[in-house]
Amino acid sequence: MGSACIKVTKYFLFLFNLLFFILGAVILGFGVWILVDKSSFISVLQTSSNSLRVGSYVFMSVGAFTMLMSFLGCIGAVNEVRCLLGVYFAFLLLILIVQVVAGTVFYFKTGEVKQEMGNIVMELIRNYNSSHNNSAQNTWDYVQAQVHCCGWVSFQNWTENAELMSSTNITYPCSCKDKKQVNDGPVMGFCQLPSNSTVIGNDPEYWPVYEEGCMEKVQAWLQENMGVILGVCVGVAVIELLGILLSICLCRHIHSEDYSKVPKY
Repeated sequence: MGSACIKVTKYFLFLFNLLFFILGAVILGFGVWILVDKSSFISVLQTSSNSLRVGSYVFMSVGAFTMLMSFLGCIGAVNEVRCLLGVYFAFLLLILIVQVVAGTVFYFKTGEVKQEMGNIVMELIRNYNSSHNNSAQNTWDYVQAQVHCCGWVSFQNWTENAELMSSTNITYPCSCKDKKQVNDGPVMGFCQLPSNSTVIGNDPEYWPVYEEGCMEKVQAWLQENMGVILGVCVGVAVIELLGILLSICLCRHIHSEDYSKVPKY
């Protein structure tokens, strides 16, 4: 009966570590996505925010380490090596503690993250240069065009751009154009309306753009994605707890071990 229990526990732990390996790969992939993505709002943040870049490296490190630990757990479980199971248990517990601490810190830093996000976008709007082509500007144009918004709080934020407001004609950000009013032309840089003798200078009231800012929509997008991230992290934490319990159970039932079973590399 005891032998059968050990075998069942051993193979459950092996299957658990296989799933854990996959989840580690997901976390690693998410860190890589944050670092290399160039087609979403993440690109705007990661080119200007050191904390986001550091976060991506943390995700990549945790993912790689998780995959390594799951491999170690598989060897320890299949070959019934208490030493490897003990090391596996210790590191798994350490990872769980780090995740809880990181999640707590992130929860209390949410306000600062939102403030930093607003500062990054406003700095981008102020320094936007239609003659330059860089990933942050292109991504922000993409966000405004796809989400149907303009500026951060409202379209009036673009009045802080010196190049835009120095125009003598009605000039506006192309990516902000309201497609109900203007349905053609580029989506990057600045666009001009035909000259109107009754309007002097570049009056924002005549811009054919969306008036709603992107702040609420972008924050909703981030919260939606953070929900997926938190869901994955909670799933990983539950599996880690299961792995800890299984490794303890298997260690208690292994009274002798044969180190010759351990693969030699």
